[in-house]
Amino acid sequence: MKTLRILIVDDHTVVRAGLRALLEGEPGLDVIGETGDGAEAVSLARRLRPDVVLMDLRLSDAATSDDGLDGIEATRRITAAAPDVHVVMLTSYSGRGDVVRAVEAG
Repeated sequence: MKTLRILIVDDHTVVRAGLRALLEGEPGLDVIGETGDGAEAVSLARRLRPDVVLMDLRLSDAATSDDGLDGIEATRRITAAAPDVHVVMLTSYSGRGDVVRAVEAG
């Protein structure tokens, strides 16, 4: 059985820790990295080549940083640079516009 390599991207440390704890206890899953920063997520995805990125839709650094990327823009860049990487978008927001933008980003 192939091990699924996962990168976690969420700006909340407690959410990342919770996801890591849930996933690391499952056979066949390997959390290979985590970050709360969109630009770093793109860099890690290029370097580590995870099978799946669990991506937060909204990243707080995107609003406050000159090069900050939200989850949607980070997803666009990841899927462009590494089309074999799958992105699963995570969000507690239910706005249709955000969902459509996420799907369009890949």
